Amino acid sequence: MSPRPYRMGQRQADVDGTRARIVEAARAQLTEKGTLSLDAVARRADVARATVYYQFGSKTGLLEAVCDALAEQGGMARIVEAFTLPDPWPAVDRFVEVMGGFWAVDRVCTRRLRALAALDEEVGRVVRERDARRREGAGVLTGRLDGVPQDAAAVLFVLTGFETYDALAGETVGPDGDLRAAVPAVTRLVRAALGGPPA
Repeated sequence: MSPRPYRMGQRQADVDGTRARIVEAARAQLTEKGTLSLDAVARRADVARATVYYQFGSKTGLLEAVCDALAEQGGMARIVEAFTLPDPWPAVDRFVEVMGGFWAVDRVCTRRLRALAALDEEVGRVVRERDARRREGAGVLTGRLDGVPQDAAAVLFVLTGFETYDALAGETVGPDGDLRAAVPAVTRLVRAALGGPPA
């Protein structure tokens, strides 16, 4: 039997390992320095700069991979539950809960990433595209609610933003605490702002 399939599988595992190491290095760079230099990420991951480009194509590709890793770790796949629950208010509550879990994954990295988005156009574009998906989801969910304000989607979008959870969690568990602690408060705010029944 030829050893070729084993070697190909090992090669893919090596590529995947290198890719994961680069993504982790980018997260660490964002967290510690608040910047994202491809040279610095390559040094931290102990790879050539060309390897970063080969794996991700560009700084935007690397940023997308970092955001994807945060989303996977934060259980963003569960967001589907919010759109499949038959009762619209529990669906909104689930949306609030899932977003809290996502924002909680790496609070400092996310804070730095969103701050950098205001200064770096490439980072800003990635963050805006991700936010646009949340805005679209907010529109779908509020479209199922009766008697809500005309700007309900915008309100839900704003209240499920990182900054809301970060500020509310800071009041209860401190600046480095778990953002999921803010979920009950965000849920109450959303229901009150949209005229829903008490949570």
